Amino acid sequence: MPTRIDGQLFEDAKTEGELQSRSAAQQIDHWARIGRELELSRAVTHSAIAEVLAGRERYDTLDDRAQAIVRVAWQEQISERIARLDFEEQLDAAGATWAEADDDGNVIVRHPRA
Repeated sequence: MPTRIDGQLFEDAKTEGELQSRSAAQQIDHWARIGRELELSRAVTHSAIAEVLAGRERYDTLDDRAQAIVRVAWQEQISERIARLDFEEQLDAAGATWAEADDDGNVIVRHPRA
């Protein structure tokens, strides 16, 4: 059944899905199932998870199910931060030379743009 999804959510699902070997649709389905379980769970409170995610409570205070939800949220946050990284731009701005591997594993030395 066709459903409209926010463009940024789709792009995030596409990025995370690639890391998790899922399509964007499978990733969105995965996130939806986690959300459903969270809302149905009487043992997991939204506020307890929010406190851990905000750094005001310890992860170890949560039960196993809540810890799993927190780990998913952390993974999403990490993936979003990785997707926003642009080391090439930073190194170029600093005037630094750097090396990286191409898709075949060959070392390529990059020089800052003038």
